[in-house]
Amino acid sequence: MKVLFLTLLCTLLPAVAGAAPIEVSDARGEVIRLQEPARRIVALAPHIVENVYSAGAGDKLVAAVSYSDYPPEAAELPQVGSYKLVNYETVLALKPDLVLAWSSGNGPEVARQLERLGLTVYVDELRSLEDIVDEVRTFGLLAGTSEVANRRGDQWLARLRELKQQYRGAAPVSVFYQVWNDPLQTLNGEHLVSDVIRLCGGRNAFADAVSLAPKVNIESVLARNPDAIVASGMGEQRPEWLGDWLEYPALAAVREKNLFFVPPDIIQRHTMRILDGAEMLCEQLQRVRVL
Repeated sequence: MKVLFLTLLCTLLPAVAGAAPIEVSDARGEVIRLQEPARRIVALAPHIVENVYSAGAGDKLVAAVSYSDYPPEAAELPQVGSYKLVNYETVLALKPDLVLAWSSGNGPEVARQLERLGLTVYVDELRSLEDIVDEVRTFGLLAGTSEVANRRGDQWLARLRELKQQYRGAAPVSVFYQVWNDPLQTLNGEHLVSDVIRLCGGRNAFADAVSLAPKVNIESVLARNPDAIVASGMGEQRPEWLGDWLEYPALAAVREKNLFFVPPDIIQRHTMRILDGAEMLCEQLQRVRVL
């Protein structure tokens, strides 16, 4: 019996010794360590949920937040509140081995509180197109689905390179990106949407704004006189308030009929679908150039 035990021990030790912990750094610069791939994941933002599915790890999600509606099966996940208001008790009761949080959306206190409760938390903050594929690959590493995540990442990067090549050297177009009408709100040069605008050869008219999502006034838009106005809104339909700009015929965007719409889910969400929105925006800005 003793010999059998020693034989089994010697057989198992190499496998145990070779199972190195998983280590990644998050947006805070914190090192996240897992002894084994995560099996129970809670995601605290809709874009994070989508990126987990893109990484091939959707079956490891045990909860999400409201508005996590893509892919369709994500809508069936139990909810732990919204990205702005997380229910800590519900999260804790699910016994996740990994929580994925959003820095600017959830706020820094959410991650700190979850860590005080003894949970492992990875925090993201995506500001560039390349950040998206990096996140998908990181989630694949954390969930043990790297083969799927890396393959999809490679395919996505190939598509991104094609778009960059297509619009490299395109004549610049000044763009006012309108998130909402009341209050009038846009995004600055640090936001991911600005990276999409740059990809298309555009220039964000409010790239120099201090805050990430500044509120502006009509006078400032008139002063910057953008070549195009691109609205997002709340859904798949062009918002009615985009037509309000017709009251300002002196604006170049109005005069040349360059009032465009891109559904927010494919341009404001930090996911692989953003290239669908990028293709739409690039085609719109190209129409500005040929007029």
